[in-house]
Parts: sequence; C-alpha cells; structure tokens
Amino acid sequence: MPPLKSLLERSASLRPVALNPASVALPVFTATIGLSAFLLFAVQPMFTKMVVPTLGGTPAVWSVAIVFFQAMLLAGYAYAHLLIRHLALQTAILIHLCLAALVLGIGLPIAFDASWGRPSDSGQALWLISVFTACVGLPFFAVSANGPLLQAWYAATGRPDAHDPYFLYRASNLGSFLALLAYPFFFEPSFTLRGQSAAWSIGFGLLAAGLVACGWIVLGGNQAQKAKAEVAASHATTTPDKLTWMALGFVPSALLVAVTSHITTDVASVPLLWIVPLALYLLSFVVAFDAQKGRLVSALIAAQPLIAAMLLLGWLVHSYWLLALHLAFFFVSATVCHARLYDMRPPAHNLSAFYLCLSFGGVLGGGFTTLLAPAVFNTVMEYPLLIAAALCCRPGFVEDARSYGPGKLALFAALAAGALAVAYATSVFVHVPVWAVLVCLGALAAVIGMSRERPARLVAAATLGLGIILLIQGGRDVIERARSFFGVHTVTLSPDGRVHKLVHGNTVHGVERFLDDANQPLSGRPEPAAYFQPNGVYAHAIGAMRAAQGGKINRAAVIGLGMGALACHTRPGEDWTFFEIDPVVIRIARDPQLFRSLSVCAPDARIVSGDGRLTLAEANGTFDLIVIDAFSSDSVPVHLLTREALALYAAKLNPHGAIIFNISNRYMVLGPTVAMSAAANGLITREAADRIKDDRETALVAAAQIAVVARTPDQLGALAASPDWRAPVPAAGETTWTDDYSNILTPLMRKLRPR
Repeated sequence: MPPLKSLLERSASLRPVALNPASVALPVFTATIGLSAFLLFAVQPMFTKMVVPTLGGTPAVWSVAIVFFQAMLLAGYAYAHLLIRHLALQTAILIHLCLAALVLGIGLPIAFDASWGRPSDSGQALWLISVFTACVGLPFFAVSANGPLLQAWYAATGRPDAHDPYFLYRASNLGSFLALLAYPFFFEPSFTLRGQSAAWSIGFGLLAAGLVACGWIVLGGNQAQKAKAEVAASHATTTPDKLTWMALGFVPSALLVAVTSHITTDVASVPLLWIVPLALYLLSFVVAFDAQKGRLVSALIAAQPLIAAMLLLGWLVHSYWLLALHLAFFFVSATVCHARLYDMRPPAHNLSAFYLCLSFGGVLGGGFTTLLAPAVFNTVMEYPLLIAAALCCRPGFVEDARSYGPGKLALFAALAAGALAVAYATSVFVHVPVWAVLVCLGALAAVIGMSRERPARLVAAATLGLGIILLIQGGRDVIERARSFFGVHTVTLSPDGRVHKLVHGNTVHGVERFLDDANQPLSGRPEPAAYFQPNGVYAHAIGAMRAAQGGKINRAAVIGLGMGALACHTRPGEDWTFFEIDPVVIRIARDPQLFRSLSVCAPDARIVSGDGRLTLAEANGTFDLIVIDAFSSDSVPVHLLTREALALYAAKLNPHGAIIFNISNRYMVLGPTVAMSAAANGLITREAADRIKDDRETALVAAAQIAVVARTPDQLGALAASPDWRAPVPAAGETTWTDDYSNILTPLMRKLRPR
C-alpha cells in the first residue's frame, strides 16, 4: 500500500478536468424538451376541465380550447422565430430565461374562479378565448416557444447530430403524448384541480432549471460555435414551400377538431374520447419525424384508401366499430401529411420559419372547423370536406390531376355535379332505401380501393360518395336542422310520417306523435314518450313526489328542456320553470310545428336561458321539486353532480321537497356518484331503472335510469317502500366528486363491471 505522503503528493499534482458541455447536451436537451411538451399538453385538459362547467359540459369547449392553444402555440413559435433570426444567441437566451422567471413570479399557479361570471347566450366562444388568455395565456406562451428554441440552441452545440435537430421534435411530441395519456389515468383520479395546478407549477420550476442548463451548455461551447449559431447563412425558402408547409399543417389540424366533434356527437360521446384524437395527432408527429420511418409510412399510404372505402360504406350505419375507422383514417392521414412535412424540412438555421408556417397552418385549420364552419354549415359538413382534403395530400396528387388535362377534369366535374343533383332530388321526393344507398356507396368504395396509384381518381370517387351521404342525411326525413355552440340539433320525421324526433348527434332527446294510426292530426295534450313515458320510472318518480306533497307540486325547477316532454307531466295550478343553456333548443321546443308538448301542456312556463346551475342559483325563492335532466348525447356535465351542486339544490329546495336526476347513460353508471354527493350534504338517494327494451321507432319508449334525492325517507313517499327503488352502493374507497375533483373513469368502469 503506498504511503500516505505519496498519495497526497500525487493528488496535488492532478488538475481538474473541465466538463465538456457538448457531452451532456443530448440527455439535457432531450429531458428539457420532453418536460416542456409534457407541461404544454398537461395544462390543456387541466384548465379546460376548470372552465367546462360554466358552459354545461359541452364538447364544444374542448374544440375552442384546441383553437386557443393552437393560436398561443403560433404566438410562441413567432416569438421563437424572432429570437433565433434577429438576436444574438446570448441575448436570446437571456430574454427567454427572463420570460420563464416572469411566469414563476406572476403567472402561477394557474386557476379559474367564479368572478368571470357566465357568458352571454351568443358569445360563448369569444368569452372562452378571453378566459383562456387571461388565466393561462402567459405560462402556455412561455412553454410553447421551447420546441423551436431548444432545437435551434441544440444546433449550436457543435455535436455531430446538431446539423439536423428535428429528431428532438419527436421527443417533444412523445412528451405531449405521454401527458395526454397520464391525465385521465393518473392525474385526474389522483389529484384535485388545485393539486394538479400545484404539480404543474413545480414542473415549470424544473423546466426553468432545464432551460438554464441548456443555456449553459450552448454558451459554454467555443466562440466559433457561438458565431456559427448567431450568424447562420440564410437558406432561401420559396413562397410555394411556405404555402405547402401551411397546407400540410392546416389539414391535420382542421381534421383533428372535425373528427373530435364527429365522434363525440355522432358515434360515441364518451368524455375520454375528447383527448384520443389529440393523442393520435401527436403520435403522428412521433412517427413522421423518424428518419427510419420509410416502410411504415409507405404502409400507411397504401392503407389510407382502404380505410376511406370502409368509412364510406359504414357512414350511414350507427355502429361503434366505426369509431376505430374514424380514428384510424385520422391517424393515417395526419401521419401522411406530417411525413411529407418532414421530407420538406429546411436546414437547421431555418427551422424556426418552418415551425412558424406549420403552426400558422394549424391555427387556420383549427379556426376553420371551430369558428367558421359552425357559422356557415348547419351540420358537421366540414368533416367530409376535410376527409377529401386529406386524400388530396397524398404524394403525387397534383401530378396525377395534371395528367388528365383540363378537358377531362371539366367533364368529370360535370358528371359528378349531375350525380349529386340526382341524389338530392331523389332524397327530397322519395324515401331512399338503405340498400340502394349502400349499392351506390359500394361501387364508389370499390373505385377508391383500386385507386391507390391514381390519387386524383381516388379523391374524385371519395368526394362524390361523401356528397351523396350529405345529401341523403339532409333528405325528406329532416324537418329542421340547426347548429349552435353546443352541437347540431335535428328534428326528423319517422318513415311513416307520424312521429317527430329531436336528435343530437345519434342520441334521440325526445319523440312526439303528431298523427294517429289513421294519419289524422292529433289534438289535445300530447302523451310523453321515450324516457318520459307514462308507465316508466321517470313518471313514477314525479308521481310519487306529487303524492308525497299532497297531490300538487307548487313550484318545480327543471334543468334541461329538450323538446319539452316534461311539460306534459305538469298539472293545473303548478308552476314549472325550465333552465336551458342552448338557445336553439329553446326555439325548437317553443315551435308548435316541430313539437306541441311545451305550447300545449305548459304554455306559460318560464324558460331561463343559461347554465342550469348558475341560473338556478340566481332564481328567486325555493322549489318543491328540482329535476336535473341536462345530459347531452351521454356526455356528463360533471358540475351538476358535485357535492357543491347538491348543496345548491338543497338550499333551493323546500323542507318537504326532492330532487330527481335522469342518469340514463350508455357508458356510465352514475347512481353511486349522485349518492355520495348527496350523502355529503346529509341527503339520501334511491335509484331505479326501467326493465324494458328501447323501442323509439314504434312503441316510442326508452329505458330510463332515475335517481331521487331527499332529506328523509318520508319525503320519498311511495318510493321509500318500493323494492324497485334501492340505495346506490359506492365502491370501497371511492371519492366524492367536488368542484375541484372528479374522476370520470370510476363510472365508466362500473358500466364494464359485471353485475
């Protein structure tokens, strides 16, 4: 063993080894850009969930949120572009670190409170945008700039792979993808909204530390590397290049919002589906920005026409397997567009302009589907239009179209216009059988499937097929169709011409018979149908509450109007008030040419426009009965089921009164959720369900599930002793929903669990 003196002399002769910043650049930059993207997309569902109760839980809030965040992403990319192209690297890093410090100082924690009040009946989208800007705009702006900034900084590190830093965009989108998956399965069940906001603030602090480390790595390099980063040679990008980048950003972004709206209204309104298309959108970037993606993208390009053909065939048939087709077509189309973007990427010193054009196209796409399309179209027409646009983005489309020449293209356009005119005339004057439509669509689907190498012919066949679908959907069975911020509402006529139905997406919200079996107009008081049928549990609950209160409900409040069927459960001398958030629904219910229930059964009933919980809180006096019937296409307005909501209802309830919840839902079991919120306010709950099969076409009945809440068993009347009405049993360890916490997975899992 060497003597101690020798060891000391040897250690004194050693010189400290300087750490080479470039050696740690890859892990530090990857971790920082991944964390930045994680925070960027974790804040979106978190803050949207804070705001969505104010607008009744409609999926349209999520669509507006996407557009807002796209616009802020554009602003962040523009800010990054200015820093990269017009400032010295040291100055740009200092400015961005100061912005991060500003967010830490005044921008956190992220929160939304009731001081914003509620929006007007016609300005919901602009109100939402102002709320998002004030409450989350600064933090989101600061995080959104990190994608292009960190890639540009990495290009200045001098590493061998620094000349092509676009691979970091994969890490960015992978972080975003993980955030969207983690939110519903981890953060939402585990944390309150306040806790989520606190966790996000901690994450931003870590991000700020990562930015400091990245800045140190870049500025710690040699002066030649700094000069190279600061004075990069300009690479000429043409206007057609920029327009192509914008177009390839526009189509997937617009399709993202359109497919989200379509599947949450026309296919399945499971709330978790709101984030699935966005997750696939991000995953498409991860796939497309991989240098080794060649075979996979080629396979997706080959699969796109087949998926489009199957989608065309299944469009008019309401089946949940179609959900997979819609999502598959969206993912494949987004990946095809983004792969073309990757192949067109400029050198690293022009990446900020590339991302700016991509983001600008994304904002235009989101704005088109969220703001322009609802004002122009009375149905979700933008979705089929964007499907055709996505097919136009296939490689070789422009070249193939040019090969036909102007004459042939004009002839094809004339033939297509003639076919659409025939389809429209047929749909207006004749009830077209489904088989005839399927034959036409089948022929076009075959053309699509065989046109993989002829993109122009593929687009023409798909456009014609989608046009036929739109015309058939708007045929003679449609009496009225209107679109509002809250969705598309359609009044349809049954094939025998005797029944009117109010449909939102593919959910029937009310039916009413207009003609008797001899096709003579019905007169007198309409008989409630569907959930509100006279022999169902809904009617049983109302009757029991009326009997328990001496045979008369003096004052009743109903949150949710629909087509007005509940008005026909009123009795002379009773005072019923309806609270409805959607002005289009109010107009439809009041029109006796569409539905007679409201105008005949309760012509003097008051209708209050606005969110039910907010407007009920403002209502004067108390009520003997409060009915919560505000579920739209199976989506759940969570804020109407929380502990605080039940406290409001109890405060607005007379001592002998009761609350009825229509908790009918295809995807969730909500009875225990209601029971727990009720128990937190000292109330008891009983629930029951109709034991009948839905038959909304002939018998005009639908199975309802109802929960009734009261202070004591006596106030439940006959329901308290009925074996059909039982107390819901929450799961062990289940947490009560509050305005700060809800977990939509729990009622979803109850539906899947065998009984």
